[in-house]
Amino acid sequence: MGLPVILLPVGVDDTALDACLAALEASTPAGTPVWLADDGQSGPRGQAVIEHWLAHTRLQAEYTRRPRPIGESAHLDQMLQACGDADVAVLAPNAVPGSGWLQQLSECFARDAAIATATPWSNAGETVSWPRAGEVNPLPVDPQRMALALAAMPLLHPELPSAVTHAVLIRGSARRRAGGLDIHSYGSWYAALVDLSLRMSGLGWRNVLCDNAFVGRAGEGQPGDGDMEVLANRWPTWTARLAGFLMDDPLQAHRALLQQLVEQAIMPQAQRDLFDACGSLPGAEPL
Repeated sequence: MGLPVILLPVGVDDTALDACLAALEASTPAGTPVWLADDGQSGPRGQAVIEHWLAHTRLQAEYTRRPRPIGESAHLDQMLQACGDADVAVLAPNAVPGSGWLQQLSECFARDAAIATATPWSNAGETVSWPRAGEVNPLPVDPQRMALALAAMPLLHPELPSAVTHAVLIRGSARRRAGGLDIHSYGSWYAALVDLSLRMSGLGWRNVLCDNAFVGRAGEGQPGDGDMEVLANRWPTWTARLAGFLMDDPLQAHRALLQQLVEQAIMPQAQRDLFDACGSLPGAEPL
């Protein structure tokens, strides 16, 4: 089974986009379909970054640009509708995807047909922020150690209040059944994704953490003007539920385990340094 298509809405920060595309190239298998969709946001340098990347990428990439912007949620809704019932991964334009991120999200879906959205860990992911919940933490200093630690994580797929915008895999059939994004009520992807997550949850699907995937980000996503008021009116318990999740932190033990595994991930290299080129301890008698 092939990997899902990646939707990457282009933003105005060309430096962040350049870093995102470089990380995407390094962390995603060759031939993976990627759609860069520009809602009239990128400037001349951003377009130069995109053109250079398109000319050299190993991925199956397409780029579209609207002559005039229509807004974040409306633009993403057009992208999602164009993908039909396919499962899609939406990646923030300032994200830094880690090794194997898309494969791990896809495997998460394969384990449970009731999962509607799978969200990876992030340094800036609100409910899934690591190592401290609800904070913008620094990016991991050693991606290789992080990858080793994630590979050892138990796959519990705990429930989240909603998906988060740094990176999310959305099941196409669940999105269609829930009616897609409400672009008339929400201007931001942040709020539209929360609303979609809650509607899918109400229909019996799950919004979960993908325990063994990590996608960094320069900062958290933000709601648009008035979006939180609309969310509070439509979903009266949402704000209290989110606040309770952040305060109680039901993922605390899971976060601590990932921290422990990251700290231990350097041990194999440290142990290898004890051995000489012949595979024996320095000064030890050969067996």
